[in-house]
Amino acid sequence: MVLETVAIAIWAMLPAYVPNNVAVLAGGGRPIDGGRSWGEKRILGDGKTWRGTAFGTAAGIALALLLNRLNPMASETIGAAFPTFPVVAAVSLAFGAMLGDILASFLKRRTGRERGAAFPGVDQLDFVVVSLLLTAVVATDWFLSTFTLPVLVAVLVLTPLLHVATNAIAYALGLKNEPW
Repeated sequence: MVLETVAIAIWAMLPAYVPNNVAVLAGGGRPIDGGRSWGEKRILGDGKTWRGTAFGTAAGIALALLLNRLNPMASETIGAAFPTFPVVAAVSLAFGAMLGDILASFLKRRTGRERGAAFPGVDQLDFVVVSLLLTAVVATDWFLSTFTLPVLVAVLVLTPLLHVATNAIAYALGLKNEPW
């Protein structure tokens, strides 16, 4: 039962886990804040770009649609009842992850942290919290049937571990300037 819950948690969150990683690979270009500042500090910084946000969101949506195609085989092979993603859930998970990262960048600038500076807790959960909240609002029935309490607990426990591991790998591969 625990392994099934963990498998469902990871499956359901994959469309939110992937966008920020794709944004790192596809980013660059014009910053969302256009280089503007609020007071003495940048609003977001150069790391939050329109291209990264668009490609990250598109990748999360595409992954959700791919998971829908793989669902019958995966559910049978693994023995878990994986959810299928309605388009609105796919969009809200993927875009919510990007929005969460953008909001975290805004908070970092307001608290005096520079681009890439560690913000423990926020760095690991920003994208998850916003993607879950957005999905709960726009795809309420799907959210409630998918993210049961055990699945939510698994997401909140696993995400920081997965986040730290994937960032360490990206850092080791030279894709990120810092390992967090």
